[in-house]
Amino acid sequence: MLTEELEYHLPQDLIAQTPSEQRDQSRLMLYNRDTQKLSHHSFSELPSLLESKLAIFRNNVSVLKARILGKRPNGGSVECLLIRPSAHSDKIWKCLLKPGGKTAKAQKFGLSGEYTAEVLKSMETGEYLVRFILHKDIDLAALAQRIGNLPLPPYVRRPANKKDESRYQTVYANEENRSAVAAPTAGLHFSSKILEQLEEAGHCIYDLSLSVGLGTFRPIETNNVKDHPMHKEEYFLPNETTRALCKDDRKRLAIGTTCVRAIEHFLHNKEKLAGNPVRTEADLFIRPAYHFLGVDHLLTNFHLPGSTLLCLVAAFLSPNKNDGLAKLKELYAEAIIKKYRFFSYGDAMLII
Repeated sequence: MLTEELEYHLPQDLIAQTPSEQRDQSRLMLYNRDTQKLSHHSFSELPSLLESKLAIFRNNVSVLKARILGKRPNGGSVECLLIRPSAHSDKIWKCLLKPGGKTAKAQKFGLSGEYTAEVLKSMETGEYLVRFILHKDIDLAALAQRIGNLPLPPYVRRPANKKDESRYQTVYANEENRSAVAAPTAGLHFSSKILEQLEEAGHCIYDLSLSVGLGTFRPIETNNVKDHPMHKEEYFLPNETTRALCKDDRKRLAIGTTCVRAIEHFLHNKEKLAGNPVRTEADLFIRPAYHFLGVDHLLTNFHLPGSTLLCLVAAFLSPNKNDGLAKLKELYAEAIIKKYRFFSYGDAMLII
């Protein structure tokens, strides 16, 4: 598959800049793969659209206030986006720096009374390896939560505000696991009421945690999709979730592509993943033609042109490369005609 095949034209005014007034009042496109029927709904109708007693998997990771400010020794401003800690030390993080070149040349930056940082290495990915010395907080995540800002996606053309602090988190986010730099956005549509209705209908809901990274926003830059180096994201499956994936024979609904990635990676590697619970990294690149091992239904948002997430959705629509991609473009064209809102704060699509 050529990367150019994943492009589509999206009017700029359909890129959602703010969340819907209420979480469950966003719109929902429903597509049935067996009947090829397409219908349009409010997200609040979701419980009535699902078959009975599914195993539902959701990503309960919480978004870190990962964007922190600082100053270089000459007084120049620095914006630092925390990506992930080093495997060797929680004081050393991969970061994005703005401006990168000037900050790397200065080697140091910080914020008086809060932290001092040293740029250790410039990486080919555009990231920097940075060592932090904290003046007050015991760990960098705690510092970021206190002084940082939410890292809204680059296509949201405004700074984060107080409303984003709640709406760019799912209602079921685990505040003790603030390890993501982007929200698992398919879950943003769920209200407490919807979750209660799903449980009352007999569905079982299982949690997992996948730390969403910046790779989710990065376009495929190789001419051929298969040559794209897939990013890695850490995930955690508690005992109950691994048991469900191994023994629960009910049909499964994955809330978002992050859940799909964790589920499929685990099932592909469960024989060699020692221990229960499971903590490891997903590096699985799902694209047509891919055979899904553990997902029957997918709830997802509308994704960026030229992205790996489009590959995943196309694969889920059909194992045949051409059929899945053609159907994906057909559905997206319909969404554009109907003026659905796209990307993180946009509307949703349910594929059954």
